[in-house]
Amino acid sequence: MTSEKSRQTEMAGPSADAAEPLPRPKSRNNGSRRRFRGAAVNLFYLPVVIVLVVFIIYPLISGIALSLTNWDGYNATKTFVGLANYKRIFSDGNFGTILINTFIYGIGSTVIQQVLGLALALLLNAKIHGKMLIRAIIYLPALVAPVVMGIMYYFIFQYQQGALNQILVWLGLPKVAWFNNAHFSVAIIVLVNSIQFVGVSMIIYLSGLQTMDQEVLEAAEVDGAYGWKKFWNVQLPLLAPSFTTSVVLNLIGGLKLYDIIKVLTGGGPGYSTNSLSTYIGTVYFDNQAAGYASAIGVVLFVLIALVTFAVNKGLAKLEWE
Repeated sequence: MTSEKSRQTEMAGPSADAAEPLPRPKSRNNGSRRRFRGAAVNLFYLPVVIVLVVFIIYPLISGIALSLTNWDGYNATKTFVGLANYKRIFSDGNFGTILINTFIYGIGSTVIQQVLGLALALLLNAKIHGKMLIRAIIYLPALVAPVVMGIMYYFIFQYQQGALNQILVWLGLPKVAWFNNAHFSVAIIVLVNSIQFVGVSMIIYLSGLQTMDQEVLEAAEVDGAYGWKKFWNVQLPLLAPSFTTSVVLNLIGGLKLYDIIKVLTGGGPGYSTNSLSTYIGTVYFDNQAAGYASAIGVVLFVLIALVTFAVNKGLAKLEWE
């Protein structure tokens, strides 16, 4: 029986499974085709590269070049002055206050937006009636132009016919000149900026909560973690990526705050509520010192880059732990 099978196998020849695939003949054009496809794919990067060069790299290099001149922003003549504009920053009596204001706008708005944004996200992630409408109302100010937002709140805090002072009068209290006091003005600017963009933080945290692994949450509940214990030990660590994204976005927006300050206070009284962004405009157009304004702009760019890098590194370490 065995010998009969062997004869049949020899007559049939090698099976198809055992046959080795024949090597394909090498084509001389394979290498050139791969290079052509790679070049075709690289062409899709070209529009992005052009946009980056025209709108980011070229203005940045031009700004650095202007910061080394004494250009007044109007005449064609420019004289190279080296680092004189950067040395002038250290002797500028207003620069210290303006730098502190910039940090207050950036850090203050970021802290308020994280606390309110996370609280609203937790509230609207629960099963409550009308939560879609509430989300839309909270996010709506982020769609409004900052200039319009500033004008709306100007009519609330203005001295003569402001809504807040009208309420104080009805309560038998004297009116307050909110915008004549630098501390009140800075606080109002932080408050208005926080209210306008708290919806962005809320959406970021809400997306983090809704994409959270439910099995992990259920396992925590089985282990007896509820309420604050569950939030602090389970949900908050899982929200670390959302926290990093929200903090960085809000911090950058607060450090370069411009529109709301211009509409509410115009940087006054004096220079006491200016940020670096508004001060650049004042120095450029009012003082006709485009070279010095460019130097402040370069300082602001470096400041935002350093702060963002430091916060990213710190939060990445916190997330890892």
